[in-house]
Amino acid sequence: MREAFTQALDNLRANKLRSFLTMFGILWGVIAVVVLAATGEGFQRGNQVVLEELGKNIAIVWGGRTTMQAGGERAGRRVLLTVDDARAIEREAPLVAVVSAEINRGLRIKSRYNAASLSVHGIEPQYQAIRTLDIEQGRDFVPADDEQARRVAIIGADAWAQLFGARDGMGETVELNGIPYTVVGRIRKKNQDSNYSGPDNDKVFVPFQAMARDFPRPDVPPGTVSQLIVAPKAWVVADLPRVLDQRTGRIQDVDWPLERDVRHVLARRKGFNPDDRDALSVWDTSLESLMFGRMIGTMKQFFSIVGFITLALGGLGVMNIMLVAVRERTREIGVRKALGATTSAVQRQFFLEGFFLTMLSGVIGFAVALGLCGLVNMLPMPERFQGMVMTWQSGAIALGTLVLVGVVTSTYPARRAALLPPVEALRYET
Repeated sequence: MREAFTQALDNLRANKLRSFLTMFGILWGVIAVVVLAATGEGFQRGNQVVLEELGKNIAIVWGGRTTMQAGGERAGRRVLLTVDDARAIEREAPLVAVVSAEINRGLRIKSRYNAASLSVHGIEPQYQAIRTLDIEQGRDFVPADDEQARRVAIIGADAWAQLFGARDGMGETVELNGIPYTVVGRIRKKNQDSNYSGPDNDKVFVPFQAMARDFPRPDVPPGTVSQLIVAPKAWVVADLPRVLDQRTGRIQDVDWPLERDVRHVLARRKGFNPDDRDALSVWDTSLESLMFGRMIGTMKQFFSIVGFITLALGGLGVMNIMLVAVRERTREIGVRKALGATTSAVQRQFFLEGFFLTMLSGVIGFAVALGLCGLVNMLPMPERFQGMVMTWQSGAIALGTLVLVGVVTSTYPARRAALLPPVEALRYET
């Protein structure tokens, strides 16, 4: 085996230009596979981060108006949601993991340095995790803040800039419609491209019970909330692909499980028909995330196909060159077989030449591609792009494809060389 390997290496050295040109096709193919796969992964991760700025697979539930008669009640009734509805969903909806009630109103906010009219939201502690309110300075709300209706506030990045500028406002007192609240946290700057009540950067958040006491919604019964935020259990999100048509990517059953689960619980409490889809308005971001993910996944598949075709074309170049090598060395093969070389020995030598040529090209291509990815990642990244991300799965697929191309393109020329009859090979004239 060592002798065959040495002979293969010597033959490649003897034809340096041809070997280099052959290697270039494989090298370029590997670069294409790695770079395109890394680009697709970067786009997918970047878009996922932006989608999760609104929330991690959440549904926003608003009250609507009934369009069906139910329980002796007329159609056209307004459905108002309360904090007790949130607790009922928590208890009775098997698909729901987390629920938070939310009240939002526009209030006049005043600090020692400035004043502004901002959107103020009363939230429960569990709201922060499912809505990705990541604290950059200070602390999150804790259960005691809500239980004791403490007058504390967490402020978005742009609202902070309006109220405090570049100053450290932690621990400062701000007045919400004249009522003092203590600042306990600042939210990081969010790259949010979708919302249901304005960007989080422009908001002030306070504990739900404090908001319900100090700033209840006007013109509605006490305890009425603006909306409910619902997060499904992990297995519900994993099961979502079943509601999408595999061919068109569209929703097959618009009454998807999470909304149906929530509507059935609230229908019992509010006395409307559970089939009345207008009684509640639901925005399920997990479906949006799934469909967008499929679009990005299709783009990644296209990139991968282009890369693999490029690599396959490089493999055809290797096969062609090896067939030329077999033809040029026909007389050499005849001499070797006449002196006792076995068919397997000849086949092994030519196989190793082609395989070594392919793998060496692939290794160099991997190194160049990873270098290019590293250089690109040193540049400022645009929105929705996390840079060139090479995952171990993509690397394994590229390596497996490279090995497959090497084996396929080397086997046929090697077999062709091994099956040459010695007498005919010795009679061959170049």
